Amino acid sequence: MKLTLKVNGRSTTVDVPSDMPLLWVLRDVLDLKGTKFGCGMAQCGACTVHVKGTPTRSCVTPASAVQGAEITTIEGLSPDGSHPLQRAWEELDVPQCGYCQAGQLMSAAALLKKTPRPTDADIDTAMSGNICRCGTYLRIRQAIHLAAKASPTEATQAGRSRTGAGKP
Repeated sequence: MKLTLKVNGRSTTVDVPSDMPLLWVLRDVLDLKGTKFGCGMAQCGACTVHVKGTPTRSCVTPASAVQGAEITTIEGLSPDGSHPLQRAWEELDVPQCGYCQAGQLMSAAALLKKTPRPTDADIDTAMSGNICRCGTYLRIRQAIHLAAKASPTEATQAGRSRTGAGKP
């Protein structure tokens, strides 16, 4: 089935089965390897991307369900890793193994868009669906608070420049 997807600001047509999970379209067809496969059941959050600005588990989302919708992956968060969250993650050395971090960042970005100055409770609620086997939850929370302190201009500029070449 031919589907037109808008990924990281670019429209592209793919020919895939309609029930193919978005995760595999992103990774195997479009070669966007930042989004990770974790559990395959929408329980761990490693596969989180934004669909129309909403954090979405791509491992259980059929590609046909997002035809024409704006999809943002970790590669589209910023082209050069300058998004306030990415800078905060780096500054605080958040990741250990790093496997879950793309999903963590995407959930955190959606939180900050909705709640620019989140409380610890806001962060805990928004991030509760993302599992980190290394247990970096405290650093994740600190990094979200640090990114929230960035100027709104910085966050807006980083969010606008989506070329698909960002770093997680």
